[in-house]
Amino acid sequence: MSALGSELARPKLDYPRIPYHELLRRTVERVPDKWATVFHDRMLTYREIEGLSNGLAHGLRDLGVAKGDRVALFMTNRPEYLITFEATSKAGGVVTPINPAYHGQEVEYQLNDSGAGVLVVQEDRLPIVEAIRARIPAVRHVIVIGTARPNNTHSWYEIAMGHPATRPPEIAFDLERDLLALPYSSGTTGLPKGVMLSHRNLVCNSIQCTSGGRLTDRDVLLVFLPFYHIYGTMLMGAAVSSGATSCIMERFEAHTALTLIERHRVTLFYAVPPVLLALTQLADLARYDLSSVRYIMSGAAPLPPEVARRMQELTGIRVLQSYGLTEASPITHLNPVDNPELIRLDSVGWHVSDQEEKIVDPDDPSRELEADAVGELIVRGPHVMQGYWKAPEETARALRGGWLHTGDIARKDAQGYVYIVDRKKEMIKYKGFGIAPAELEALLHEHPAIADCAVVPKRDPEAGEIPRAFVVLRRGASVTAQEVMQFVAERVAGYKQVRAVEFVDEIPKNPSGKILRRVLKERA
Repeated sequence: MSALGSELARPKLDYPRIPYHELLRRTVERVPDKWATVFHDRMLTYREIEGLSNGLAHGLRDLGVAKGDRVALFMTNRPEYLITFEATSKAGGVVTPINPAYHGQEVEYQLNDSGAGVLVVQEDRLPIVEAIRARIPAVRHVIVIGTARPNNTHSWYEIAMGHPATRPPEIAFDLERDLLALPYSSGTTGLPKGVMLSHRNLVCNSIQCTSGGRLTDRDVLLVFLPFYHIYGTMLMGAAVSSGATSCIMERFEAHTALTLIERHRVTLFYAVPPVLLALTQLADLARYDLSSVRYIMSGAAPLPPEVARRMQELTGIRVLQSYGLTEASPITHLNPVDNPELIRLDSVGWHVSDQEEKIVDPDDPSRELEADAVGELIVRGPHVMQGYWKAPEETARALRGGWLHTGDIARKDAQGYVYIVDRKKEMIKYKGFGIAPAELEALLHEHPAIADCAVVPKRDPEAGEIPRAFVVLRRGASVTAQEVMQFVAERVAGYKQVRAVEFVDEIPKNPSGKILRRVLKERA
């Protein structure tokens, strides 16, 4: 397919000039009684989601939430998360999602940095909040999801069901400038930074993600990716805008997920690489009926092609990679879903509609590189963030002339397919040569004895840095460090060879599947 053909595959889209919550209202007009969410034995229609979020929005306004005020969400995946997100949008507030695995100090930092005035928390996380209550002075109101009613807190259910459900508050929005979400990006150094995403950013990206039949009101999604993470936020919004049903899990557990796919005839399976890796190693995977699944989409971290191939062979389901980042709301690249011949397992696909992109020299971003050259990926479009919260210098570094500098090293071929090589800051420098850990990890996954792996730099007095591999073996498998290094040496250029191997029980990763290289570097 020519480069022109790849551009024609992504026609310009029509983006309605509406606030985020209007996507829900439009879906209610189309399919009011369609199941919106399934969570354990609870099911809610789109009409019910609309009514509850209207009531909660009025309640938030009564508590003093004005346009631009931050509302923090500290909870696991559940329908109340979706309802609160929509309600905050209707009230003119800004959602700042907090990782439900955070401890007190981490919660305290985000609440104080964001200046959140309202905190919505599920009951089992309430003790964390109570322990830091004196140190979060900006938080005026705590709303509890559950039956607990400590002093100075409000009941989520009483607020949502005790206010008018017929229509939301009337608020005038500046769609480009008014923020809707303030997720905190983990980053690679320093404390997490708030990423400012407007109504316009998230509306545009929802449409970019669902266009071309990727998601319709006939689809059922299995959603275990955390809503607090931008990947989960994207799925939540895309499902609402398309009218799909979300089968929600609080966290991933393999057999539960497979059972839910069978029971609810799930059609779309969005995952991260560790989930697919775990499923390929499941002894009884074949006993589950997965025939309803249209495709599996992997994102948030590089997917080794061998893992994708293995998953396809075991299930017969197409596996596609995607790519994005919090600063782009998040999706920037997708593989085509409607033509299997155009899917490339080792590529994140083509850029989404109405996005410009370049591969530039990392040391001289003004110099755009030719096809297949390796450099930094930069993008521009209606889904790119407004900047970092209270961090003008960081914003200026990331956004230059409207271009978002992703910090990821990539190449783009003549057909428009983009291949993510690695993080700019994670490249290993061996005698001046750049080595991408992800490339070596993809190769190591091809070894029949290796279940999982990670490659990090190790300081070396002669070479500067050498690649060091941490390897998890398959159950019952045996291989020596020398054999692992020889396996790699036979398949890569001399400077890319793995020079040290350590066998471990597991590879540390964050909830979205990214390898925690810092932990391994400290160990190394």
